[in-house]
Amino acid sequence: MKNIKIGNKIEASEISLGCMRINNLSKTEASKHINTALEKGINFFDHADIYGGGKSEEVFADAINMNPSIRENIIIQTKCGIRKGYYDFSKEHILESVEGSLKRLKTDYVDVLLLHRPDTLMEPEVVAEAFSKLHESGKVKYFGVSNQNPMQMQLLNKYLENKIIINQLQLSITNTGIIDSGLNVNMKIDPSIDRDGSVLEFCRLNDITIQAWSPFQYGFFEGVFLDNDKFLELNDKINEIAEVKKVSNTAIAIAWILRHPAKIQPIVGTTNLKRLKDICKASDVNLSRQEWYEIYRAAGNKLP
Repeated sequence: MKNIKIGNKIEASEISLGCMRINNLSKTEASKHINTALEKGINFFDHADIYGGGKSEEVFADAINMNPSIRENIIIQTKCGIRKGYYDFSKEHILESVEGSLKRLKTDYVDVLLLHRPDTLMEPEVVAEAFSKLHESGKVKYFGVSNQNPMQMQLLNKYLENKIIINQLQLSITNTGIIDSGLNVNMKIDPSIDRDGSVLEFCRLNDITIQAWSPFQYGFFEGVFLDNDKFLELNDKINEIAEVKKVSNTAIAIAWILRHPAKIQPIVGTTNLKRLKDICKASDVNLSRQEWYEIYRAAGNKLP
């Protein structure tokens, strides 16, 4: 597994294991799953306070028998801010959420804390106070956001001592909005519409690592595009390249994201051991420019 520099700060595996569904596994199953990820070179684990209603963090800690020697060899990220029916970036909620995550994860600190989706009622000065307190106490090392545009990040960074190093965004071969507008500049067509404020370029300019969530999904949690009859041309192209590279179609889907020079880190949430092993092989796949664009066009995208 190759490593990348997250936010130009953290040396981490270029693929992260998302732990949203780990609460559905027994302790034995979860232990085997996490240890398989570690054996394959994954050392970055993505959590959130709401995953499994908090149980995912508990299952993770129990599965690896969390202790100081294990803790120093893994990178843990968690998120806060989503509550039932609303978003909450208040100082009280951020601090309370982190305390809960630390207790469930059985650790004294998390490496990264993300704000989970934007809160339009955010007071950046208040968030900065919470972040400063967490950093000074040693409970959080680094900070980031999820699904935010450049202006939202700039507003927050204006007040932060420890600047944002991560932005988690939806990205897959069939969800390429952050890429499309940059390829269709100055054109009167739908793909040229910049819906994200050039977030891809902004993050590259400011050493903010993009993490790709739902890298196998199309639409907004509508389903997976692999082996889906709705995407026959795309699957034919992916399977053709997979055969040449001697890997699975899942590895090609992840390799397509890894090929981008922005050093995007995919968050893979599979709980299937075989699929996890197949996905990890993406780190050894080198797609040519031609192959990358062939896959992009097979997904229904037209180059200007």
